[in-house]
Amino acid sequence: MTGSKGSILLIEDDKMLGSAIRNFLIRSRYHVVLKENGQEGLKEYRDRKYDLVLLDIMLPAINGYTVAKEIRNENCELPIVFITGRDMQEDKIKGFRIGADDYIIKPFNMEELILRIKAVIRRSGNQNYGTDHNVSFKIGPYTFDYTNHLLISSSDARKLTKRETELLHLLVKNMNKILRRDVALVKIWGRNDYFMGRSMDVYISRLRKMFLQDPGVTIENIHNTGFMLTVKI
Repeated sequence: MTGSKGSILLIEDDKMLGSAIRNFLIRSRYHVVLKENGQEGLKEYRDRKYDLVLLDIMLPAINGYTVAKEIRNENCELPIVFITGRDMQEDKIKGFRIGADDYIIKPFNMEELILRIKAVIRRSGNQNYGTDHNVSFKIGPYTFDYTNHLLISSSDARKLTKRETELLHLLVKNMNKILRRDVALVKIWGRNDYFMGRSMDVYISRLRKMFLQDPGVTIENIHNTGFMLTVKI
């Protein structure tokens, strides 16, 4: 599509809603492919490259949670946005734990959907939240290669996702000082709310596990405030 803003895989079993979303996104200059069950959607994801996956949870053949898990097992970077009528808190938390980037409750305003999509695609792009370029940082015995998204120890080099990279970057720039939750959420997730906070907690847990080899490097929770990356000399 000439002047396309990006390609979206839409997985929605409600024919009328799926068609309405698809047509609106096309009018907004996105390239959109619509699939009506999880199995077809997963196959389509594997057959072509997309900039974002927009999917319902209650899907025939394979549900949306399973589709998202399969995608995350293969691709840590591709943005995933759930659109669903399930508004229970535990459903949202489950979605973010799987690795969703956003969660939109039906019925929703199409303009809001577009704004959410733009924000998620923008955050997933090759943008820098800081001002450092071609730099690396020492974190105790580890080397954090910010430019190439690597955390290097004496035994291996771990490739980080963009979001892991940006979150660790903020922690490093505030090493031995408090990184406020609200600052990190707005800077990386785009907004400060409860569910984005739970998503950030998942990424903090992932980063903590990467430093388990050395007890001198810790990421501490500062109650009701934020986090602190502490390196003991």
